[in-house]
Amino acid sequence: MQKLFDFLEKYMMGPMGKLSQKQFVRAIMAAGMGTIPFTIIGSAFLILNVLPQVFPALEGIWAASFDKITNLYMTANTFTMGVLALYFNIIMGFELTSIKANEYDLNLSPITGAMLSMMAFLMTIAEMVIVDGTYVFVEGEGYISGIAYGSFANRLGTSGIFTGILMATLAVWIYKTCVQRNWTIKLPDAVPLGVSRSFTALIPCAAIVFVVLVLNGLIMLTGYDLFNIIAIPFSFVGSIADTWYGVLIINLLIHALWSVGIHGANIISAFYSPFTLQNFQTNAEIFTGKATGDYAVFAGEFQNMYVVCGGSGATLGMCIWMAFCAKSEQLKALGVASLPSGIFNINEPLIFGVPIIYNPNLIIPYILAPTVAAEIAYFGIASGIFPPVIANVPWPTPGLLGAFIGTGGNFMGAVLALICITVAFLIYFPFLTKYDSQLVKEEAEATAA
Repeated sequence: MQKLFDFLEKYMMGPMGKLSQKQFVRAIMAAGMGTIPFTIIGSAFLILNVLPQVFPALEGIWAASFDKITNLYMTANTFTMGVLALYFNIIMGFELTSIKANEYDLNLSPITGAMLSMMAFLMTIAEMVIVDGTYVFVEGEGYISGIAYGSFANRLGTSGIFTGILMATLAVWIYKTCVQRNWTIKLPDAVPLGVSRSFTALIPCAAIVFVVLVLNGLIMLTGYDLFNIIAIPFSFVGSIADTWYGVLIINLLIHALWSVGIHGANIISAFYSPFTLQNFQTNAEIFTGKATGDYAVFAGEFQNMYVVCGGSGATLGMCIWMAFCAKSEQLKALGVASLPSGIFNINEPLIFGVPIIYNPNLIIPYILAPTVAAEIAYFGIASGIFPPVIANVPWPTPGLLGAFIGTGGNFMGAVLALICITVAFLIYFPFLTKYDSQLVKEEAEATAA
């Protein structure tokens, strides 16, 4: 077991710890967290819209009430989830500029960085083709001036998140480089700060426009555009993530990192959250009839709904057992103290208090339980027995309730969550009882001494 810890420290703790401090990763993590309010609010209105499909008894009530204002309240979904890539892009531009301003001690404005990122992204959404040497907008049904639209501009939705990320990265890098090299227009100190910053961003703005236009124009010579080129590798990675082995690897990495004290969920989610956001939006469109195809399994809050109920390691069952069944004073006290937060998927008191990290007695079930739960949830949804994720919920939502809401009010979602929680606890049980007995013996010896 010590060799395992040494291996994880050498080959995972060090490299992943460094990776988590990279500017790009920190900005993506911040952008993912920043978009949570939009996904939750947008999902709430989507659930309101699909409730009659889940509960047919409500059809009459909805026909006389909510159906009359569907177009009104669904604008809340269109301009939250429907333009999620835009929010992701703006927040990432803001955060990345803030990080670079602090680390390089530069006079960079986060608001300016956000606006430059948005501009660079918006310049990629129009589709063009070359006809007789002339760039012309793609026209036809579903297009306006080269912009494909559904309920709104398609590329501003979740399919554009990866382009938004890279355009924010490019724009902020150009902005930082211009300021760092003094390629800016400087005004006298007497000029108000807001005006001065506007002129400071003038040359970076021109440089970003020039680079994006040239880049997109050259790529169009191949018959594609920048948006399509960027989407190719990310679509491939996304396809791998939405497989049983992709989910397996993700959970093994998360909990192997946690086992040596690194917040694995924060690091790994920075890479998979754009895919799960896109997948659950696709699921919602399929469910409401706006799109066709197969549902994605690894979507939305799949992890918090089914895999890590109680917190990383799927410790909800463990926490309940400790509070009511443990014989050692240590585990019982920790279980009682941790249960209120554990219900809401917060389990740091357990991870560091039991402790679980660096504990050879519990590290095997800590890695194994959520990984098995993830596979059960994956195959349960993929088989069609259990419903897919079609709405986003706040990550602290208790497991059964989160699964019920996230599947659009389907009780089978809650059943699947219960199965995952139960199986995870059964994996913990033999290790937990053995550890509890060991602590009881140690406590008795301490009392006798």
